This record gives sequence, structure tokens and C-alpha cells, in this order.
Amino acid sequence: MSPARFILASGNKGKLREFRQILGPMGIEIVSQKEAGFDIDVAETGETFEENAWLKASAICAASGLPAVADDSGLCVDALGGAPGVHSARFGGGKAWTDEQKYLYLLEKLAGVTDRKARFVSCICCVFPSGDVLRARGECPGRILEAPVGSGGFGYDPVFCPEGYEGSFASLGEEQKNQISHRARALAAFRKELENHADR
Repeated sequence: MSPARFILASGNKGKLREFRQILGPMGIEIVSQKEAGFDIDVAETGETFEENAWLKASAICAASGLPAVADDSGLCVDALGGAPGVHSARFGGGKAWTDEQKYLYLLEKLAGVTDRKARFVSCICCVFPSGDVLRARGECPGRILEAPVGSGGFGYDPVFCPEGYEGSFASLGEEQKNQISHRARALAAFRKELENHADR
């Protein structure tokens, strides 16, 4: 597949780093909105991760005239009816809250709860100036820990333990996390979509 350049429709440095680490070896250059000269905050009004990813990617593609890729992801906790879900970034006190405040609030909501099953979900959407749209989804099942563990990652990583592990995402290290995470799985599916698109 020939080298490609995409704008990531996100200001999240953690997401930018993961996209680059996972897609870089494929010869794909991922640039941030800021690096591309754009500063657009797209309202995430969709009811699903897929809808929000499309809203972000389509807005940046329309503004830049370049292919844009967006990820909408979040944590879905069974005992909370799937919350925080699409509201993961605005859980509790909203975007004004730090990651630590959000995951501590989550732990408060789960105090005394024994069913701590949860899953991280990542939905990727890529919109091309031609109008072509590629979509991919990845999930990582696991559980919510009783207390934060580890200092790596971002978001809810310190309190999420992936299935088959004892530690949190924040304690695994980037290389290991990028092999099993929801975003890694979504990006692997996205890679196949890109390869098929390039062959058309």
C-alpha cells in the first residue's frame, strides 16, 4: 500500500500517539489537526460511537479537503447500563474534569458492586474527499478494578483490567496495550479496510 497521510480528527494526545504507533509501520502518516493548521471542535451529538466518529471525520475532511480519520471510544460498564459509553469524555463533571476525577467518580458509582464487567469500545471512521467512507470497530472486554493501578495510559486506563490479565491498561506498557486494546483491534480492522480501499 502506498504511503498515505491522514488528519486525525482529535486533539487527544493519547489517541494521536496510539494511532501513530499502530499505523506508522504501515506507512501511514497521521497528523494532528493542529499540525494541519486546523482547530475545529466538532460537537459529538451522535447516540453511538459510530455516529460520533463519522461526525468528526466528515467535518475535518470537509474543512481540510484531505482524508480525515476519527475515533470515538469509551468505556461501557454493565452494572451502569452501559454508561458512561458515548459520554465517557464528559462523565461526571464533563470535560472540565481531569482523567483522575472521572475514573475516581466511576469507582464511587461502583462502590459495593460485585458485577464489575466492562468493555472498552473503539469505532473508527475515515472520510475521503471523494466521499468514500471506511468504518471499523474494536472491543476489549474486562472488568473495573477496585482501585487505580499503574501510571501509564490515559482516560480510564488505571481502573480497567483487560480480560486475561491482572493489572490495568495503565500498568501494561504501551507496546503490550497496543497489542490487545480496543483501539488496536479497531485499527487492525481499519487496516484491512484501507488495504481493500487501495485495491479498488
